[in-house]
Amino acid sequence: EAVSGAQLIAQALRAQNIEYMFGIVGIPVTEIAIAAQAVGIKYVGMRNEQAACYAASAVGYLTGRPGVCLVVSGPGFLHALGGMANATINCWPLIVIGGSSDRNQETMGAFQEFPQVEAGRLYNKLSVRPSSLEVIPAVIEKAVRTSMYGRPGSCYIDMPGDLVNLEVNKSSVKYMECCLPPPISMAERSAVSKAASVIALSKQPLLIIGKGAAYSHAENNIRKLVDLCGLPFLPTPMAKGVVPDNHPNCVAAARSMALQHADVIILLGARLNWILHFGLPPRYRQDVKVIQIDICAEELGNNVRPAATLFGDINAVTEQLLEEFNKRSWKYPSSSEWWQKLRGKIKNNEERSKGLALQKSLPMNYYTVFHHIRELIPKDCILVSEGANTMDIGRTMLPNFYPRQRLDAGTFGTMGVGLGFAIAAAMVARDHTPGRRVVCIEGDSAFGFSGMELETICRYNLPILIIVVNNNGIYTGLDANSWKEMIKFGDPATCVPPVSLLPNAHYEKIMSAFGGKGYFVKTPEELQNALKASVTDKETPSLINVMIDPQSERKKQEFPWLTRSNL
Repeated sequence: EAVSGAQLIAQALRAQNIEYMFGIVGIPVTEIAIAAQAVGIKYVGMRNEQAACYAASAVGYLTGRPGVCLVVSGPGFLHALGGMANATINCWPLIVIGGSSDRNQETMGAFQEFPQVEAGRLYNKLSVRPSSLEVIPAVIEKAVRTSMYGRPGSCYIDMPGDLVNLEVNKSSVKYMECCLPPPISMAERSAVSKAASVIALSKQPLLIIGKGAAYSHAENNIRKLVDLCGLPFLPTPMAKGVVPDNHPNCVAAARSMALQHADVIILLGARLNWILHFGLPPRYRQDVKVIQIDICAEELGNNVRPAATLFGDINAVTEQLLEEFNKRSWKYPSSSEWWQKLRGKIKNNEERSKGLALQKSLPMNYYTVFHHIRELIPKDCILVSEGANTMDIGRTMLPNFYPRQRLDAGTFGTMGVGLGFAIAAAMVARDHTPGRRVVCIEGDSAFGFSGMELETICRYNLPILIIVVNNNGIYTGLDANSWKEMIKFGDPATCVPPVSLLPNAHYEKIMSAFGGKGYFVKTPEELQNALKASVTDKETPSLINVMIDPQSERKKQEFPWLTRSNL
């Protein structure tokens, strides 16, 4: 019995429990998508490879099993590089399958010929091309396994066009079983007791929860640890919800102060990179003791020499720490001076935000908009957020109560991820948690990167709520009158500020053009009505285009996105 290359790929992916494929078909990969659907893999046709690759990577983070991105050769492959890099830098499992030119035309200037395997090495943990049809299942098993084992990341498989339709007898194929779940490693006992001793001697401890903790499903153990030891904690942006944001020990609203004065910091699957200011002064104490818990040995000791290193799976190591503290019965006193300082700062910052949120002036500011969004969206929705001010202020104003329910620009600070992430989250939610809504909050500039994916959302009837917070630009914009004045001076390319976009752009009309619902909103009342209508309608995709003050900024900071002080 004969089987084609396309069928072998689809069957091998199915054997590895792959559920979702995103992509754009064309020569030579169309047959792969058709074969994938035939074996029960869901195929979502996107409008740009970049968004397709972002979607596939989000599936990996949300489910722990990679999504697949399917692209054509040359330009199709190159457009997916952003998604590969984003997945690898965020440590999310992903499989990209790229068509490539026929093997017998190599070096001849074939259609879309490009050294894809070689180019893929920079962005992926593994970049391979099967040498024959017979080995396709083994190559796919290795790619899926590699994407999930150790520190997760992207893997690329190159499929020459001539292999896709070539046939081979089933009997000569090396079929593979599904790879085992990733092995779980634990920290050395001596390191665990050393870490516990350092924590027990701390005067001003701080627990930092990273998205590695979210990925390893460590929420129950981390919550137990926080409660048992009474530790103040700070989530990194995508770790919000591992312990609910409304937990009394959450010090996110006093972030800068907590980092600057902590004498012992426990890093749970978080890296000392730019998001955490590298762990260095003046953002941290010179003598801060860092306890690092990470699945990747090479990460241990980056930027700061740790007081203890716990190398292993976040969930397993947290359990080891719990056992150790159960023996010691140590609890950090909630009456300490450190707690009093932190609570004072939290109160102060929350009051400032509240003051800004309750301003009655029009056009609205960011804080007012987020205040109403927070009041009206479902508590258990998956929040996708990207933009400059939109993402930063949204992170402080919109709470997460459950793990793995915030997706944003991430470690790589990637703009353009929002709609791909939202589509992935909606597909996963539909299958695994029916009824859970996806709310995607975009800056107007961020929305522009993948705006045409609204058609994809409507085609698959995904009831995503998109909110575009529109300030007519990147960071800041111009109002309609200033714009009119400005273009009197001549060619917009020479006189309009580079951060400006067209004032009052009606993005909601793109949604209604494809059959979704669009709302154009200028006042708090209109915003409330649009939110209520969109949340009530659980069937239809909707987009609320919220006009805000083009000069609305974050609390008194110039170009806040660049200073990143509240991240």
